[in-house]
Amino acid sequence: MTTTHVLETPEADIVYDVHGPADSPRPPLLMVGQPMDAGGFSTLASYFPDRTVVTYDPRGLGRSVRKDGREDHVPATQAGDLHAVIQALGAGPVEVFGSSGGAVTALALVTAYPGDVSTLVAHEPPLVGVLPDAAAAERAGKAFRDAYQARGFGAGMAGFITMTSWKGEFTDDYFALPAADPAQFGLPAEDDGRRDDPLMTDRSLAVTAYRLDVEALNAAPTRVVIAVGEESRDVMTGRAALATAERLGQDATVFPSHHGGFLGGEFGYAGQPEAFARKLREVLEA
Repeated sequence: MTTTHVLETPEADIVYDVHGPADSPRPPLLMVGQPMDAGGFSTLASYFPDRTVVTYDPRGLGRSVRKDGREDHVPATQAGDLHAVIQALGAGPVEVFGSSGGAVTALALVTAYPGDVSTLVAHEPPLVGVLPDAAAAERAGKAFRDAYQARGFGAGMAGFITMTSWKGEFTDDYFALPAADPAQFGLPAEDDGRRDDPLMTDRSLAVTAYRLDVEALNAAPTRVVIAVGEESRDVMTGRAALATAERLGQDATVFPSHHGGFLGGEFGYAGQPEAFARKLREVLEA
């Protein structure tokens, strides 16, 4: 059973879904993405029928409508929204699985509200600042955003895919590559004129530029587990996960598949969701 709720705040109406039994003996499990909304967790949530699973749309994405006139996505702000959702549930501390930008939001949540979360599994937070080649990674990110502004979605997304699939540090060899061809990835070459994609605009820069508060995270009562996909260790998000784990004095926990390893057919980028869910359950119950 799934119920949908709207948490009204002065700045945004936050929509979240509660799946499964209300009387699970374990705490609620929140699944958090960014810029992905709740829809991306439908497959993963289905593998936890015995638990109360909560998914949500970050403010300004999906069904969560902003009223503050802003378009930027700031982890600290989103952490405040998650804190409000947890309070509305009345069931803290909760367990959290955060993926990509959602992992960054979850790290910000533990930093600001350490009593909210008992265990956090942060899967491949794309924190550029922890990389040894951070300046080059920032340059690579700017290149695909510039392509999006100049030529539209297909060009921007082709650049994004090229960047996020590049193995190792961003060297001169990377920057010598020709402009990514949208057709190579089955993307449209024509420009639809839109420039509002949160992934390919400056509005999400606060996510990748977020700076870890290592002292606060290590002092929190929360068990923080940094996760990396077995297939994505060498690409940017995997390298960032490994470096984040090192900053926190731990080894990254290896999960099946890639950056979207928990996905079914939601976006045509399927991973190994059953194996991924099995590993997540194992980590949470450890």
